[in-house]
Amino acid sequence: MACLLANAAVELLAFSSVAAILTAIYPLRLVIWAYGWGRPSKSIPIRVPATFDPAPLLYPSLVPIFVSLLVAKGVPSVVPLNVVLSLSSLPRTLIPGAKYSGLFSSIHWLLASVPCFIGGYSTEVASGQQGVSYEVLVLLYPLHQTLCSVLRYLTTTSLLTAELQLLSVALINILLVGVSPQITILNGLLWGGGLSLLVLCGQVIQWGISLARVPKWRFRRAVPQQKQNLGFWLLRYIWPLRQSRSDIGADYRDAVSETDNSTDGYPDGLGGPLSPSTSLQEHHFDGISDGEAVPVSPTSVAEVRFSLLETSPQASPRRHTLPSAGKPGSRSKTTTPSGRRKRSASYSVRAFFSLTQSQAVTRKWLYAAYVYCCIIGTAFVGIREYVQQYALLGHEPVGWALGYLFGGIPWFRFEVVKANLENWICLPDRFDSSMETCSAGWVQHLRLASLGDANTRLVLSAYWVGMIIVGLAVVLTLSPFYEVDTRRKVFHFMMVAMFLPTIFVDPTYIALALSLMLAIFLLLDLLRASQLPPLSKPIASFLTPYVDGRDLRGPVVISHIFLLIGCAIPLWLSLAALPRTGEGAFLGWEVPSRDVSMVSGVVCVGLGDAAASLIGRRWGHRKWLWGGGKSIEGSIAFAVAVFIGLMAANAWLRVGGWPLTVPEQPGGGLTTNYNGIVGIVFSLWSWVWHSTSVQKTALCASVASLTEAVLTGGNDNVVVPVVLWTCVKAMGL
Repeated sequence: MACLLANAAVELLAFSSVAAILTAIYPLRLVIWAYGWGRPSKSIPIRVPATFDPAPLLYPSLVPIFVSLLVAKGVPSVVPLNVVLSLSSLPRTLIPGAKYSGLFSSIHWLLASVPCFIGGYSTEVASGQQGVSYEVLVLLYPLHQTLCSVLRYLTTTSLLTAELQLLSVALINILLVGVSPQITILNGLLWGGGLSLLVLCGQVIQWGISLARVPKWRFRRAVPQQKQNLGFWLLRYIWPLRQSRSDIGADYRDAVSETDNSTDGYPDGLGGPLSPSTSLQEHHFDGISDGEAVPVSPTSVAEVRFSLLETSPQASPRRHTLPSAGKPGSRSKTTTPSGRRKRSASYSVRAFFSLTQSQAVTRKWLYAAYVYCCIIGTAFVGIREYVQQYALLGHEPVGWALGYLFGGIPWFRFEVVKANLENWICLPDRFDSSMETCSAGWVQHLRLASLGDANTRLVLSAYWVGMIIVGLAVVLTLSPFYEVDTRRKVFHFMMVAMFLPTIFVDPTYIALALSLMLAIFLLLDLLRASQLPPLSKPIASFLTPYVDGRDLRGPVVISHIFLLIGCAIPLWLSLAALPRTGEGAFLGWEVPSRDVSMVSGVVCVGLGDAAASLIGRRWGHRKWLWGGGKSIEGSIAFAVAVFIGLMAANAWLRVGGWPLTVPEQPGGGLTTNYNGIVGIVFSLWSWVWHSTSVQKTALCASVASLTEAVLTGGNDNVVVPVVLWTCVKAMGL
């Protein structure tokens, strides 16, 4: 560990040198290129366009470095890992010789591997439990580029370039350096579950999406089937002889018109209406009253169609349409009746034109059944086995979860012991009630001695369900005339009410709950985007009133997912830097201390972003000089809301008596033994008056507000909480 930390400075120096040299020579390369292709009008032909976005250069390369330095105390190997990933995330335009069309660049790969060559730590130390081997570091560049390509394919235009790079860096960190039980479970959900569904269900989901794009009128018309008795066969061959040729021709033109409209652009040989080897029965021509096709001779379809149209020149080419001004029966195959050019359907969509509507519905349900079976199988076979081996010390996940949540209920413990299920259901140890005090504070003592840790989790879960019900009730009672952003801010305040008072009580349980909810959100959005029954339409209908322009950029609705990620990432990062405690089956599910950075995401997303949006849209008249649409009034509201939230969290942390991660400042802090309410109030006032927490909190809130005001190329629900976390963690709040 010491060797890894000693080489961190060398690796950071290598990163700074490579990034600075590439950025400095980029203008020189532009000048050389301009003079190489002609004689420019200016001596220095360089101009910064108005659409220049620095986000792909700043966020993916700098944010991982800052975060890794702050969590390096708990995970030393995170520094060399993120140094290589930061170099791998540099824009391709900075790399000499890199092509825009290729996935990999040999020069970029070589530059990203420079810290591996000059790091100097030994392979034995690097490949240990706390490190990453040379081989893994060298292969980070192709892994990162491949993962970005896959994420771009899955999200298309939903995420910007900087967001894709940051998402790839975060997933690689979870995969390689996540060692806590909560992150291990998240690793199994995202990597194991995601890759399994991508391999098993990717093609089926594409078929479902293509099938959902086909309108109902495009499907082939079904031929009604009747009982084939003796009278049916007699009428089939006698009744058509009593019909006039004009009636047959009119009915046939209607059928052909519908078939032509449903197979525009269909290539020959794929069942198109003009295939000369196709009989009228194959086109489902129902020209008689009983719904059966007229027997035809071996004459080709084109000849039969011409003869029938010739018998009734005054007939309309299609029912329920306005009469055409051109020749009766004429129809263009490339333009609509109004003159617009027809949109040609893709081959994947045209492949379903031969289905009837009932067959299409059946196929949708078959696709959905296959996808649901794969989801259930992946969850209860693959992910379950991975979690059991790597996160729960070999304990079965279902039995472990039952003990984790219900192990504090007396009748449940009695039934488990009575049925001799202790080897399957892990029951937590009872707290020694003879202990009068608890070194972790009075809230922790109340949790362990009075309620029990398992019962406390049930209380927290019930409280969250109540907050969700209240939030949904408020949203549903709002008038539809309220703007989308106003309705969405209700969920922001709901997140504050759910997590700001509870994170310090049991942070590991909340981290696990956020991991599970993130996986559920991603799975539900996958089902919504796949348009498979029966969950796709209800999910889409529920999300419709809360989506905005950012959600409509691509197939993924990112607002609620990024809201959850913005609240969860600071908590995950804070827990990564802390040691773990616990006993027995629950080893690693407790932390010995707390700090304010755990709630920085909830404060930033729930209070700061909501206040900036509500105040800025109503009273924001003064805009920032650099543009972007952000107002000075909204930024001030953001800073004030974040300041109040951080101060409230700091006060609750000290009133609760939890041990702090950072040492106490002179003149600040509260003792765990209080002499009544008056002593708590006076001690809290003394801490606010004498400590420097007020100045530090104000500085952190100002930096977060400024970042939110100038943020480009990234979602403020993710980038700003990470920036605020780095400030709070660095300041030692």
